Amino acid sequence: MPIRSIGKYVFDHMDSIDKYPDGIQLINIGWDHHLMIEAPICFPVPQDMPFGDIIENLMPVSYDQHPEFEKINWDEVEWLRDDEPFTPDMDASIKDNGIVHKGVIRFRTPGLNGIQGTGS
Repeated sequence: MPIRSIGKYVFDHMDSIDKYPDGIQLINIGWDHHLMIEAPICFPVPQDMPFGDIIENLMPVSYDQHPEFEKINWDEVEWLRDDEPFTPDMDASIKDNGIVHKGVIRFRTPGLNGIQGTGS
């Protein structure tokens, strides 16, 4: 079905970065092939937070309920930033790792494919 545009849609985004306190941005984190948690989770984080804090402090809050979370070998995780593979610097900040406001980080865990390999 063809789509007809009514023109440019201009509006003030209610969740733009200027609406957050200094240095805070939103990041979305999703775990591929683990749909028990079906969608990326959005976290407000300081831009200067080290990437390693995501693993140590953010992920356990939401992902540790999955039975495979404790089995993750973090040295083997494959990372994607906005659908492009990347290797995060765990000591560098979110901003220095190129993660933008409302950016998406996905991670894949080789050998772990959801509960009994079902992707859930």
